[in-house]
Amino acid sequence: MKKNRVSRLIKSQITAYAVASFFGFSVGLLVAAQFFPTRIERVEIVKKTPAPSPTPPPIVQPEAKPKVSYNRLDVDQLPGWKTDSVADALPALRNACSAFEGRSDTESVGRNGIGGTVADWRAPCVALGRLAYGDANGLREILSSLFVPYAVSSSDGATGKFTGYYEAALDGSSRRTEKYFVPLYGLPKDIIELDPRSFDLSADIPSIVGQVGGRRLIPYDERRVIEKDESFSERAEVLVWVDDPVDAHLLHIQGSGRVTMDDGTERRIGYAGNNGRRFRGIGGILLSAGVLGPGQSSMPTVAKWLRDNPVQAQRYMEDNPRFIFFRWNDGPGPLGALGVPLEPRRSLAVDPRYIPYGAPLWLDVDDPDGQSLDGLVVALDTGSAIRGPVRGDYFWGAGPAAFAKAGRMNSRGRYYLFLPRSVADPSYIGEKPL
Repeated sequence: MKKNRVSRLIKSQITAYAVASFFGFSVGLLVAAQFFPTRIERVEIVKKTPAPSPTPPPIVQPEAKPKVSYNRLDVDQLPGWKTDSVADALPALRNACSAFEGRSDTESVGRNGIGGTVADWRAPCVALGRLAYGDANGLREILSSLFVPYAVSSSDGATGKFTGYYEAALDGSSRRTEKYFVPLYGLPKDIIELDPRSFDLSADIPSIVGQVGGRRLIPYDERRVIEKDESFSERAEVLVWVDDPVDAHLLHIQGSGRVTMDDGTERRIGYAGNNGRRFRGIGGILLSAGVLGPGQSSMPTVAKWLRDNPVQAQRYMEDNPRFIFFRWNDGPGPLGALGVPLEPRRSLAVDPRYIPYGAPLWLDVDDPDGQSLDGLVVALDTGSAIRGPVRGDYFWGAGPAAFAKAGRMNSRGRYYLFLPRSVADPSYIGEKPL
């Protein structure tokens, strides 16, 4: 029993010493920490980030596109068939036929051969070539016997938008002066147009316009860059210097114009190419900016606002990234996309996905003043804003009266497509991107 008491005493003393020692050691650490701060070494652990896996392209659901149909009908069903002065369209028809000369008989006319082949147009063109000018009854007979009219419509309806364009008028000089300071450029030396057909790609894939950068084809400079580049004349020839930036911008929209030079001579200038950028209309730009209200986007109203506000105008005009390059045209009239002269009030710009160039069309539409334009026109041109199965741009000609009509035209209407009788009836086709 005495032995157990001794053992417990020893254990209690050991415990007390241990507690005291631990307490003393802890107090020592605390004091040391206060007077001798611990140095902390920062160690960064860097993990090697694995290279990201290629992101798969997003799955894009195909957008539902309208279908376009061509329904055969009789010429007597055409509005104004017996009253239109159809003979006025004969020069435009002959211009179209001249575009078929020298082409192979087997060459398709229009996308997907919707207009048949060149061979299908030989007999109608011969008949039109023999017709005397002013012979309206003879032209109606040719249209009735050698052609078939088709009503064009789509899943969006039978009517579409019809606008107008004109041949712009400008004043210019061959030299830059204080008065003539706005350049109109020819096609640049460094611009490249990639034709998909040369690479055995689908004809439905649009051509690509760009420039070489670092051994790669990159987008060509947009309008803002070109207009601010004082050395751009080293890349593209300045054809002429004009005196009004608004007139120059309108020419970029219209595509063709007449330049009265400072020596009194007059020259025609026309479209040669573009920089491949998407087109934005100046009227829509001003509407989006809130400087013009609904119903104020006619071209005369837009042109007046631009001239009245030159500083703001320059900024807003730069918001249209598309830039047009030009060439001199010494022919009898402005040239359309078919490469033949346009005839005022008898030429129409169309979407070539649905209407073949050179084809006669019968219009059913009113002008901006409510006057009927029902009658015969010819598909000779196109434009960046002319998109859709039922969409047309009516060529008014040149001069202030043409500008007043073209600038205000924004009508709903329809048209009917004439095709040679030897061409099979067009079938329903889906809209395809240009």
